[in-house]
Amino acid sequence: MDIFGAVVLGVIQGVTEWLPISSSGHLVIAEHFLGISQPLVFDVVIQLASVLVVLAVFWKDILKLIAGVLKNDPASWKTIGFLALASVPIAAIGLLLHDFIASIFKSLVTVGISLLITSFLLFLSRYPEKKTKPLDLKSSIGIGLAQALAILPGVSRSGSTISVGMMLGYKREDVARFSFLMFIPAMIGAASLEIYKGALSQIADPWMVALSALVAIIAGFFSLKLLMQIIKKDLFSYFGIYCALLGIITLIVVYL
Repeated sequence: MDIFGAVVLGVIQGVTEWLPISSSGHLVIAEHFLGISQPLVFDVVIQLASVLVVLAVFWKDILKLIAGVLKNDPASWKTIGFLALASVPIAAIGLLLHDFIASIFKSLVTVGISLLITSFLLFLSRYPEKKTKPLDLKSSIGIGLAQALAILPGVSRSGSTISVGMMLGYKREDVARFSFLMFIPAMIGAASLEIYKGALSQIADPWMVALSALVAIIAGFFSLKLLMQIIKKDLFSYFGIYCALLGIITLIVVYL
C-alpha cells in the first residue's frame, strides 16, 4: 500500500466510522476497487485509532462518569453496568465466531446484504415518533445486540445501535452518547483479540497503517461532530437511502 492508498483508506474510515453507513463495508469496497489487499487486522487497527476521536469529543462525559464512579454515585455506576452489559454480546460473538467472521469479512456479497440491513434499520428508526424514555436495562441489552450485529462488514455500528435505541423509544441524543461510549471497550476488545492471535505480524508496512490511522482520527473528529448535529436535527434515517443504493449497486457489481 502506498501513501495515496493509506490516505484514502484513512479518510474513508474517519468519515464513515461515525456516519451510519458502515466504515468496514466502505473499506472492503474501497480495497476491492483500488486493488489494495489488507488483512482484517488493518481494519481493526485504524478503527482502534477512532477511540481517540470519542475521547476528544466526549471527554467531558467520560470525566464526569469517572468522577461519579470515584464518588460512588449510583447513576454513574448504573451507566457503567449498562455499558458492561451491552458489551457482552459482541464480546461473545467475537470470541466464538472470530474465524467465521474473518472468512467472510472481505466478501462484497456480505457487504451488499449488510448495507441493506443497515438501510432497513435506519428507516425503522423513525418509529415510534416519541422518543423520550431515559436509558435503562432493556435499552442496554437491545443496543448491545445491535452492536453485535455490526460485527458484519456493511452493518453500521452507529446506525444499528442508535436506530435500535430510537426504535425502543429512547432519547436519540442519549442513545448516541451511550453508543459512542460503548464503542471504546468494543474496539479495545477487538484489537486485543487480534493481538492475542498474533495478527500484528500480518501488517507489511506499519508506517502506512500509522498514516491511515492519523488521517482517520482527523477526519473522524469532524465526522462525529457532524453526526451529532444530524441526530439533533432528526435527519438520521435519511442515510438509509444511501445505504440501500450502495448495497444494491454492490450486489449488482458482484453478480454482473
